[in-house]
Amino acid sequence: MTKRVEGKIAVVTGGATGMGRTHAQLLAEEGAAVVVTDIDVEGGRDTVTLIEKDGGTASFVQHDVSSSADWKVVVDHAVQAHGRVDILVNNAGILAFKSLQDTEEDVWDRIFAVNAKGTYLGCKTIIPAMKESKAPSIVNISSMYGIIGAPNAAAYEASKGAVRTLTKAAAVDLQEFGIRVNSVHPGVIATAMTNDILADPEGEKALLGTTILGRAAQPEEVSTVVLFLASEESSFMTGSEVVVDGGYIAQ
Repeated sequence: MTKRVEGKIAVVTGGATGMGRTHAQLLAEEGAAVVVTDIDVEGGRDTVTLIEKDGGTASFVQHDVSSSADWKVVVDHAVQAHGRVDILVNNAGILAFKSLQDTEEDVWDRIFAVNAKGTYLGCKTIIPAMKESKAPSIVNISSMYGIIGAPNAAAYEASKGAVRTLTKAAAVDLQEFGIRVNSVHPGVIATAMTNDILADPEGEKALLGTTILGRAAQPEEVSTVVLFLASEESSFMTGSEVVVDGGYIAQ
């Protein structure tokens, strides 16, 4: 059976840990050659090692997504190694648990630099490398908090809202290059960032909130949606937002 992204070239940012790692692993498992990027060199190289142990193809580039110079290095690496890019997953992101009134200006600026500017730079810088692709696709990782508000994460929520709307703008602008652009909006995911909270019954109850399914997602449950959007199975989708939150915002 043909793998779902067989022969495609993918770039996954923030691929050192958590969802970024599982996105990279699943794309590789399904046949893509993956360029893993992150500021975390050790974690990024570990992701590559895991992919290669499973028989996949991957390489690592150290990458601050808020740097246009770093983006050029990433794209140049992908083109020199593979000739083009078919898939970009803008996954890198950071979070600060602070209310609006307690958010310092430098914290706000850094979160927007990574989450919003990093996504903008990725969508823009990747264009020349995608011109040789027959079915280019960009997947931007936003959040359910890019759609709704919640206490104590004002900068994060605002930046993910920016990613949501930027995705729609990019879908309109990049259609001339045949590039589809969609966003994924995860809910509560069981990662290193949330494991301590989820281990405490009261913390788990507060974090899960109105989640209909009553549990956190495993990172792989988001990665399967990323794979779908990256593949040609979603060929009639662009400018779309896919919520993967166990029903959190449904009520």
